[in-house]
Amino acid sequence: MQIGEVAERTGLSLRTIRYYEEMGLVVPSARSQGGFRLYTDPDVQRLQLIKRMKPLGFQLEEMRDLLAVLDPLPGDTPPDDPAGLLTRHSATAEQACENLRAKLRVAEEFAALLRTQLKRHRG
Repeated sequence: MQIGEVAERTGLSLRTIRYYEEMGLVVPSARSQGGFRLYTDPDVQRLQLIKRMKPLGFQLEEMRDLLAVLDPLPGDTPPDDPAGLLTRHSATAEQACENLRAKLRVAEEFAALLRTQLKRHRG
């Protein structure tokens, strides 16, 4: 599939997909005769994995390291201590999730306040 379809399926912009390619996080499986990037379902799954890491605050190098364990590409150098890497990043992911839950609680409280005020002002 071409990059436009991949963007639709992943919810990522064309620019973001191209950036991830430039950074070596994803590589299109092929190119068309016209030079268009062509992606396969595994490529899309890899982009989905990257998309899951982004809101947790993982940096590009951390993503690259994790991908070398979770979804290695041919030629990827596996990390020296995959279990240690996964342990560290698992803790980071758990902490990031807790931070996001706390932000969500605050946002939900504010939205409830707005709903309450709206009801009062409508009569």
